[in-house]
Amino acid sequence: MDRKLPVYKLVVSDELDNSGVFAIALVDKPAIKTNWFLFDEQIKFSIQEDRQIVTMPIMIADLPIYRRDKERGEYYVLFEASEIEKIQQKFMMNNHIHNVNEMHDSNNKVEGVYLVNSFVSDEEMGIKAPEMFKDLPNGTWYGSYKFTDKKYWDEMVKTGNFQAVSVEGIFDMVDEKKQLEKQILDEVKNILS
Repeated sequence: MDRKLPVYKLVVSDELDNSGVFAIALVDKPAIKTNWFLFDEQIKFSIQEDRQIVTMPIMIADLPIYRRDKERGEYYVLFEASEIEKIQQKFMMNNHIHNVNEMHDSNNKVEGVYLVNSFVSDEEMGIKAPEMFKDLPNGTWYGSYKFTDKKYWDEMVKTGNFQAVSVEGIFDMVDEKKQLEKQILDEVKNILS
């Protein structure tokens, strides 16, 4: 991570009802730099020959993700664990669990892909990360997707055309440095008053 670049925290907006994650995209290269885990390809813990399930981190807590755009130039974004919990809960409550597309193309929805498990690791509550992701930070959102279309599974997943997921959502961006400066100023004002 280039320490000279600004870091923005992505947060759910309190003012927008549609804020948060509304879809998951199957992608070839994830921004979180972590691929999914093919249950039947990498570990055998089911007597079924082919479960057609993948498990992966959906959002990794406190992971700086490089971005570049015309408005801000180069920068990083990250999701804090506390915010990931809110995002995951809102995603589930708004029933976005079947909103899956290919490569962030909303016109290319994927049928026959179902979220069958979704949780945020929380050591305090005894909710641990899957063993294969045990080195990821507490507060990471995980999901398991079941693929019911055998042809899609064989052609797109088993071949490696898609290796991970990426979230689609609407978030507010909070400048981490400016937020820290504001907190310090507020604390100084409280002490002086």
